Amino acid sequence: MNKKKIVIFGTGDIAQIANYYFEIDSDLDVVGFTVNQEYLKEGTFENKPVVAFENIESIYPSADYDMFIALSYTQMNKIRERIYHEAKAKGYNLVSYVSSKCSYMSQFKHGDNCFIFEDNTIQPFVKIGNNVTLWSGNHIGHHSTIGSHLFISSHVVISGHCEVENNCFLGVNATIHNGVKIAKESLLGAGAIIAKDTEEKGVYLPPPSSKFKKNSDELNF
Repeated sequence: MNKKKIVIFGTGDIAQIANYYFEIDSDLDVVGFTVNQEYLKEGTFENKPVVAFENIESIYPSADYDMFIALSYTQMNKIRERIYHEAKAKGYNLVSYVSSKCSYMSQFKHGDNCFIFEDNTIQPFVKIGNNVTLWSGNHIGHHSTIGSHLFISSHVVISGHCEVENNCFLGVNATIHNGVKIAKESLLGAGAIIAKDTEEKGVYLPPPSSKFKKNSDELNF
């Protein structure tokens, strides 16, 4: 069976990681990369051609190739969102990657251009929108709704019946209590504990750790 051919948008770390995962754990074949002309510095990346996004249709037509947008959370995911819409306007089907080591127990299919890493636990009745990155090791509790254009870092706990609206960033080890709504464009810092609804565009940080008065070799540890 022939693999479906795809092009990855991006030439940074996330594009490199995406290429690796597609190669080892998918039925998709990455044939090349694309970036905007102003960022086209090299003709190859990961030993595959890089072409300008502005004229990609003439090289990799959407009738024959799908695409994956491999960008980070910069500007609350809005750059990735913009390219997502531009690629769809060019007619490209945007593929998703779900690790074979993800426990995807929901009966609802995720949206397009999702990047769901290993060791995620996605419980029954969870709904996941479009263009969502779930880095490794997160827990998405039952009956929760995850919006679109999001980035959820590693080891985030989202309890049951939560809602995460569009364009949010959830930092490593953030914890969200049951039934909480994370408003649009909320930024949760690493280790944040959220027990009530957030405000739109709010930034939520945990108390910083402080240095103890004694050195480690002075403790009976």
